[in-house]
Amino acid sequence: MRYIEQFREGMRVSDVYLCKGKQHAVTKNGKEYASVVLQDKTGTVDCKIWDPASPGIGNFEPMQYVYVDGDVTVFQGSNQLNIRRIRQADAGEYRESDYLPVSSRDIREMYRELTALIQSMENPYLKKLASGYFMENKDFVKCFCFHSAAKSVHHGFVGGLLEHTLSVMKLCDYFAGAYPLLNRDLLLTAALFHDIGKTRELSAFPENDYTDDGQLLGHIVIGTEMVSDAIRQIPGFPERTAAELKHCILAHHGELEYGSPKKPALLEALALNFADNTDAKMETMTEILKSGGENPGWLGYSRLLETNVRRTTPTAPEG
Repeated sequence: MRYIEQFREGMRVSDVYLCKGKQHAVTKNGKEYASVVLQDKTGTVDCKIWDPASPGIGNFEPMQYVYVDGDVTVFQGSNQLNIRRIRQADAGEYRESDYLPVSSRDIREMYRELTALIQSMENPYLKKLASGYFMENKDFVKCFCFHSAAKSVHHGFVGGLLEHTLSVMKLCDYFAGAYPLLNRDLLLTAALFHDIGKTRELSAFPENDYTDDGQLLGHIVIGTEMVSDAIRQIPGFPERTAAELKHCILAHHGELEYGSPKKPALLEALALNFADNTDAKMETMTEILKSGGENPGWLGYSRLLETNVRRTTPTAPEG
C-alpha cells in the first residue's frame, strides 16, 4: 500500500483510502468540483475532483473506503491529490487497520507513565478521584487510551488523547518543581482530567467526529460534569478543592474567545493553560512539518499558528 506520508509531488497514486469528508463546491468561473479528504494510518490528504461528471467518478460517501487513481501535486506547501478516478472499494481490497492513524509512541508504556504520576500523588482525595477513573474503571481506560484528542487540529489519532494528557502532565510536573507555590497534586489532577470530556465530545474511530453533546456542550463543560459526578461519589471530598479543580478545567483554554468559560484565576489554572497550549502547538507544528514531506521551503500559512511555516535548516557537519 502507498501510504499518504509517502506521497511526493508528481507521484501517480492508485490505492484504497478511507474517505473522511466530501464536499461539492463551485469555482469562481461557475464550474462544479468536489473536495475530498482521504485518510490512512499515516495521516490525511486534501483531494480535488475537478470533473465530477467524468465517467471515472463513481458514487461514494464519507466513511466509506474508496479506490482512488490520481496525481500528487503541491498546493500552498502541502500535498494535494488530483483525483482522476474513484469508486467505492470492495471488501477484499483493504484492511481496516491500515486506515486508523495511531500514535508513534507505545500506548502501554504511556499508560504506565500516566499511572506512575497518579501513584506519586499525596492528597488522598485527589488520588482516589484519579485512580478511580484512570486505574479502576477498565471500560473508561480502554476508551481513553484508544481515543483521539481532536478531530483534526492536534493529536487526532488513536492514542492521541493519552499522549497529549501525559505530555501535559509531564510539563505540569516540571512546573511544580520549578515554581514551589504550585500545588502539585491539584495541578497534576487538573492536567489528568482537563480533556476527559473529549471521550464524549468526539466519536470513536474511524468516525472521530463531533457527537451531539460535543456540538452542544463541548469537552470543557462535559469534562467538568464528569468530574463533578465522580467527586460526589467520594465521601468527605473537600468542597474548596473540588471548586479549584473544576476551575482549572473550566479555564484551561486560557481565554474566553478560545472556549474557556472562565479565565485562569489560580496559579495552577495558569500553569495548566500554558502546558496545554505548549503541547498542542508543538504537536500542530510537528504535524505540519510531517505533512510537508521533504519540502525544504516554506509550507504555507497555518491558520492555527497564524504564521507561515518552514523546516529548520539542517546543521552542517563540522569540518
